[in-house]
Amino acid sequence: MGLPEVWFVAIAVLWTGFFVLEGFDFGVGMLHSVVARSETEQRVAINTIGPFWDGNEVWLVVGAAGIFAAFPSWYATWLSAGYLAILVLLVALILRGVSFEFRGKVDTGRWRRAWSLALSIGSLVTPFILGIALGDLLVGLPVDANQEFTGSFWALFTGYGVWTGVTVVLLCLVHGAAFLGLRTTGALRERARALGVAFAWAAMAAVVVFGLWTLNIVDVGPVTYGALSLAPVAVLVALVSLRAERERRAFVATTLAMAGTVGSLFGSLYPDVLVSSTDPAYNLTVDNSASGHYALVVMTVVVAVVLPVVLAYQAYSYVVFRHRVGAPAVGTGDTSSPLPQQRTDAPEIPTAATSVPPRRR
Repeated sequence: MGLPEVWFVAIAVLWTGFFVLEGFDFGVGMLHSVVARSETEQRVAINTIGPFWDGNEVWLVVGAAGIFAAFPSWYATWLSAGYLAILVLLVALILRGVSFEFRGKVDTGRWRRAWSLALSIGSLVTPFILGIALGDLLVGLPVDANQEFTGSFWALFTGYGVWTGVTVVLLCLVHGAAFLGLRTTGALRERARALGVAFAWAAMAAVVVFGLWTLNIVDVGPVTYGALSLAPVAVLVALVSLRAERERRAFVATTLAMAGTVGSLFGSLYPDVLVSSTDPAYNLTVDNSASGHYALVVMTVVVAVVLPVVLAYQAYSYVVFRHRVGAPAVGTGDTSSPLPQQRTDAPEIPTAATSVPPRRR
């Protein structure tokens, strides 16, 4: 295995890691105003991802930068094909990020509802667009012999690409519901579990169709076939676990489902990196789109040094913020009214809704 192949695997891992880590953030963002029944519960739901969401988004930046540095032709063709889609994606990401900061700046219901809507829309649009983009890599885009995109904006909406986007969104919803069940208490936890069960049925159907559609497009190896088979089984395990109030097991299962789905797509794609629907001879491959040997060597050394540090930091943050986030206890105040805020790294942390360790019996 040469360095181009190593970097293709590395990029597949980065994108899979992004969807696994940011997937539950997206899910919580979409669900926070649905699962909650009061302003305090909405803020509790948002606080579950407060310490993590910005760090998880770094994986998207690194994944895109990895393609830019290791496979510049792939990067140029893929991104030039989706200029307008990328603009929509950036707006969604900006709205989502700003909503965390701005939602609690003005103490009015209309202001908070507006930014909650922005959070929900941004959390839905982002995985949907990225799912379409990943699906298009495999089903193919109109690319000519000069590795230039020759289609229109609407050419991006292939049937397989759109279905991939829908599948990713549904997996994010189940992933987010499992995370909320794992990180919250009381009625909020119960409603998150119930929503997770409901969305798990839809996600299971989506991943089954996604797997069959993928097998109809390309012949896959045993590893990729195993990843495709893993996804529906993992969603089923998540469903059963949520019903049994085993949120930790459910979250592990949704993690495997997301990893199996995204990983199988990259496994199905190799040795291509972008399929041409115009002519298979115009496909972008690992070999014809890779950077020079020296650039790949330098990148490999840098990643070998930096990546363990990043992983250690993220692991530490998850350990620090591992406890459940609880709403104010009965008798501490009106739980439907906004609570005072304190400035922390996690935006909009209410003073009464803090992480609380489990009680000792």
